Amino acid sequence: MIRAAQPPVRGVFVSEPNRGKARNAGIKHAGGDLIIFCDDDTLAHEGFVAAHLAAHGAARNRIVSGPIINIASVDEMRVPSAANYSAAFFCTCNVSVPKAALEAVGGFDESFELYGWEDTDVGVRLRARGFKRVFAWDAFIYHMKPTESKDFAQQIALALEKGKMAARFVRKSPTWPVRLATGAYAANFARAALTGSPPLRALYKRLRGTGSAPATAIEAWARESLADAAYIDALRDALARDGR
Repeated sequence: MIRAAQPPVRGVFVSEPNRGKARNAGIKHAGGDLIIFCDDDTLAHEGFVAAHLAAHGAARNRIVSGPIINIASVDEMRVPSAANYSAAFFCTCNVSVPKAALEAVGGFDESFELYGWEDTDVGVRLRARGFKRVFAWDAFIYHMKPTESKDFAQQIALALEKGKMAARFVRKSPTWPVRLATGAYAANFARAALTGSPPLRALYKRLRGTGSAPATAIEAWARESLADAAYIDALRDALARDGR
């Protein structure tokens, strides 16, 4: 049987809703040599910390990540499968790195004050310093994803924020890997012009449902399509303002 870990927790309060500032505060107050990141809607199994430590071993140039298993309730807790593999270099839902490395690259960039990309930005800087990623299958974590419908207004709001922060990321690191990751390239803008055309947006709005019940597959597709369109709008507008 898989059991959840129950480690002692010491809270660090940051009043401003800024993920970079909150994580930097946590890093500053951490007493250990290794920082393990997870989100507030995740549940770690009892061997989670030990798995991260084992994957680092004596190395000081490793980033360790593990499977993220989406579940609707604790009744669905299970071991990971191949479907739970992720190629993400640095995703703070489940990743660990030496504290000294985070301090050496300046921690999280607090100018990413809205939702999105602040962890990928840290990964870019760590990779530039020669850090290698190790994927540890035993270092898995559960991401709680209830079956009830997401708040659609919040979904769109986050998409708009993420698009704006994507533009900031591209301005900071105008490389092809960053452009590909954020979607800030011509072929993707052309794709979005088709899938986000006014007639199709009108169709998505008719199909997205009321949001008062778990979404059907068609409703979920329509909402994701509208969120994608909102993201691209925000990204393109922010890049245009900067002349890019």
